[in-house]
Amino acid sequence: MNIPSKFINRDKYIAKIEPFLGKSIIKVLTGQRRVGKSYLIFQLISYVKQKDENANIIYINKEDLQFDFIKNANDLNQYVASKLKNKQINYIFIDEIQDIIDFEKALSSLLLNENNDIYITGSNAKMLSGELATYLSGRYIEFNVYSLSYPEFLLFHDLDNSEKSMDYYFRYGGLPYLINLPLNNQVFEYLKSVYATIIFRDIVSRYNLRSSNFLEKLVAFIADNIGSMFSAKKISDFLKSQQVKIAPNQIQLYNQYLSNAYIIHDVERYDLIGKRIFEFGSKFYFENLGIRNAIIGYRPNDIGKLLENIVYNHLLYLGYDIKVGAYATKEIDFVCKRNGELLYIQVALRLDAEDTIKREFGNLLAIADNYPKYVITNDNFEGTSYQGVKHVNIREFLMWDD
Repeated sequence: MNIPSKFINRDKYIAKIEPFLGKSIIKVLTGQRRVGKSYLIFQLISYVKQKDENANIIYINKEDLQFDFIKNANDLNQYVASKLKNKQINYIFIDEIQDIIDFEKALSSLLLNENNDIYITGSNAKMLSGELATYLSGRYIEFNVYSLSYPEFLLFHDLDNSEKSMDYYFRYGGLPYLINLPLNNQVFEYLKSVYATIIFRDIVSRYNLRSSNFLEKLVAFIADNIGSMFSAKKISDFLKSQQVKIAPNQIQLYNQYLSNAYIIHDVERYDLIGKRIFEFGSKFYFENLGIRNAIIGYRPNDIGKLLENIVYNHLLYLGYDIKVGAYATKEIDFVCKRNGELLYIQVALRLDAEDTIKREFGNLLAIADNYPKYVITNDNFEGTSYQGVKHVNIREFLMWDD
């Protein structure tokens, strides 16, 4: 196999995976197409070779035509078995494994050999979580891979942390391949091709949909309504007013398809008083804002929506489980949980009016606990806090890395 001679390390992911190197547990890297899972595989292979130059590396990439003969579990098992070496660790890397029928059966068999150290990537959340949970419960660990964080974006493009760099990030998103393109409107042509691949290969083809028309109209609607609270019925009613008839149950199904392909994140609403998830109502955010902007355009009036989406994405990158909060009649943008600790976040474009200040800070002040609370904005705020609730500028927040 040929490993690229030059690539930029994404050290945060390698640090998470490194403790499991050489262990007989499957490492699963999941995420949207083109977020850099393949290059993380290359980084891992390079890391393994540095530790052991004689390491037995077995590499399969299902997007490479030379591996097209591997169609199902038997093909996979036979090919890997032919490459195994006895009495040493075999490092097995399989990229885009969801394209192999019944792959989980082959993995279950290969895992019987404790010398097999297995790494897989995939771009379909339901397929990976469902099949692996059924056949390999307790024998795999998942690592979610996201588009570049803002610090990674600056590193990849050799940029300073400035307003101009932030605008690039808001506008074009953080797909790693953009390092090969000038940061101008050419980028959107590439992003449209990535979007088309996801829609047609990961959704239309995989779920045998007769047409992509309804699906793409739904994506456009979500793109235009980032951060708005919607139920499937409300979306259906709106689309019906635009002469697009989709039943609520079909909306739910299509939303699930989009989430499975990592185009969007469907964020549930959580009752902070009743400690329960609401049955209806979610917010939607895009995994990659560049793709969102390629779909409906980058418009200055949308900065508030994009700001909220970017905060959500960075919280995911930091490892938080995130819900939309409801506290009596007040809305909390993000209730974040990590390692048993909570963090509350409000997002506002600017704090230029007294009623805005009272609303954004007041919603957080109403929560009677001592967990950290922050208001994140695109402007500066006189002082660093309001009655104990801290203010953080977006550029400062996006540099958080732990």
